Amino acid sequence: MRLLHTPHLRAGSVEEKREEILAYFENTSDTYESLFSNLKSDAAFYERPEPLRHPLIFYYGHTATFFINKLVLAKQINDRVNPDFESLFAVGVDEMSWDDLNDENYDWPTVDEVRAYRQTVGQLVSDLIKTQSFTMPIEWDSPMWPIIMGIEHERIHLETSSVLIRQLGIEHICPQPQWRASQRHNEPVENTLLPVEGGLVKNNKDTQADYYGWDNEYGEQQEEVTAFKASQYLVSNAEFLKFVEEGGYTSDKYWESEGLAWRNYRQAAHPVFWNKSEDGYHYRSMTEEMPLPLSWPVDVNYHEAKAYCHWLSEKQGKPIRLPTENEWQRLRDTAGLDEVLFDEGMNINLNKCPSSEPVDINRHGEFYDVAGNVWQWTETPIYPFAGFQVHPLYDDFTTPTFDNKHNLIKGGSWASTGNEATRDSRYAFRRHFFQHAGFRYVESPETITVNDFDYESDTQVSQYSEFHYGDSYFGVANFAKTSAERCLTFATGKATGKALDLGCAVGRSAFELARVFDHVDAIDFSARFIKTAFTMQERGEIRYHLIDEGELTTFKSRKLADMGLDKYTQKVHFAQGDACNLKPQYAGYDLIFMGNLLDRVYSPRKLLKDIQGRLNTGGILVIASPFTWLTEYTEREEWLGGYKESTGESLSSTDALDRVLDKCKRVGGPEEVEFVIRETKRKYQHSISEFNIFEKLP
Repeated sequence: MRLLHTPHLRAGSVEEKREEILAYFENTSDTYESLFSNLKSDAAFYERPEPLRHPLIFYYGHTATFFINKLVLAKQINDRVNPDFESLFAVGVDEMSWDDLNDENYDWPTVDEVRAYRQTVGQLVSDLIKTQSFTMPIEWDSPMWPIIMGIEHERIHLETSSVLIRQLGIEHICPQPQWRASQRHNEPVENTLLPVEGGLVKNNKDTQADYYGWDNEYGEQQEEVTAFKASQYLVSNAEFLKFVEEGGYTSDKYWESEGLAWRNYRQAAHPVFWNKSEDGYHYRSMTEEMPLPLSWPVDVNYHEAKAYCHWLSEKQGKPIRLPTENEWQRLRDTAGLDEVLFDEGMNINLNKCPSSEPVDINRHGEFYDVAGNVWQWTETPIYPFAGFQVHPLYDDFTTPTFDNKHNLIKGGSWASTGNEATRDSRYAFRRHFFQHAGFRYVESPETITVNDFDYESDTQVSQYSEFHYGDSYFGVANFAKTSAERCLTFATGKATGKALDLGCAVGRSAFELARVFDHVDAIDFSARFIKTAFTMQERGEIRYHLIDEGELTTFKSRKLADMGLDKYTQKVHFAQGDACNLKPQYAGYDLIFMGNLLDRVYSPRKLLKDIQGRLNTGGILVIASPFTWLTEYTEREEWLGGYKESTGESLSSTDALDRVLDKCKRVGGPEEVEFVIRETKRKYQHSISEFNIFEKLP
């Protein structure tokens, strides 16, 4: 089984590229379907092989939903295929603190329904590729970019779903011939440390690069890496077996605090893909079990790899650890892996077999498997390069992982395809997660230290952090606090069970509402904002820097305790979501607050019609907006007001609210509330938001 490579974005004519992208899309979709054909029955789709992730049915539908959600956001399609599915299957790539993994909140559709949905979406995307007007080269703002983004996204899930299937009980598997593991087994080799010369490592990919990239690949970074030694081979099952047999899992001294907590919680005694039996260990490939293949690389998470390094360091009396990202790149460069696309001489891109194979087959200079076979854990938590910027269609691909809890894996595995199988790819996972990932170790006297609490460097997030939690400017009161106070005034004497802060940004209003309400759901489209809100909830503090002028900044630290809000944090639940397509469980509210949201959604009428149904009878709806309608956010025909009707009469957004909210009556407003957002030391946005208050009719 062999997959097509990610397409070159700057070579060829428009029609040649159209055909290439269509073939790439079809090849990806067919392979994804083939992967799920290994499930024995429909019941297997509803199993959760990893308790920190959704059942497999989610991932079967998720990649199709991703296409629709991004194409709607890019304004390349106007109508959804299935709004319920496009809410249900929207979020759940990585285990984030705000992920909703409560099965009670989900009514999963049948496999046939999801399969039919995938076919409909597939036809839509195929037709769009055939008819889309675009020019060469393809860059960030090209109409073809969100389509390639969707294809690359499915390729990521091809691998992550294969990991979940590998964790699924073997009784749920019906092995397909094309997914049969390698039959090659060599005698285990003895690992050794080989020198790697020091040198300069550079990263300087820009958005005019030849191949598709995710946001974290772009920007500039360089480091002079000092000389080190690296293991010639990936650590094999045979090597790791010695660690297991010598009590590596039972000796606390080898485990760092985070890893020890994970080991104790999971009661781990050996790698997850090993099964212990009377005749020794058996190994779980994706679709079968076999005697432990001693010559294959071990699959472990970061904590297990780190513990092994501590054990080996003690045995050899040497400073052994995992490589940093830059050390891996230095090894890659000295091994001569210069091509952007990883392929020849590597077990990658499903070009050899759908499993690992012996560690002494794929040679790169003096080393083996510098790329391919299994991913390699590094010591480096993922971070942004200088000049990092998010793509406007996918602001939550990487930014939620800039938390020092996600370590980079490098090199790709046998299941890595598309962008994953390129020299510049940067993927990171929680240290306790499993991928098709193993490790090689290095000997180096340099100690690696990780700061576990970064300052927020995202300019917009920093501005909103100051807007919510920071100083007041020009005598204008804090808008988030004032908004919550206005809401609570109208809630006086009414039920205070549940409230919804829709468009919560970084969370201040939600915490303020929790002073009175028993439970507050706080939802925002931006994962960057939700990440910051959750950091404040979890730690009681956020840190960020504000731009003064140019590259000069001022560092800030804000604490909930200083605002008297630290007692209410557990009453708030943050979630990422689309205000125009909320999940059905967000209902039964006594108060809903939408702060400066309405003129930033793609369909304000749809939002208003829907939100009324989520209010309890007598519940309060507070809509605050400056009504700055912009086609950048809302197509002209979707504007709520701010234009002349066919009669020639002017329609204000205030009057339009009374028309659209047919299940509510006005009980307050319009009233004006000022707000100020600090951009730099000498530049501020001074605006006015209009508050309109409604009550749900019986």
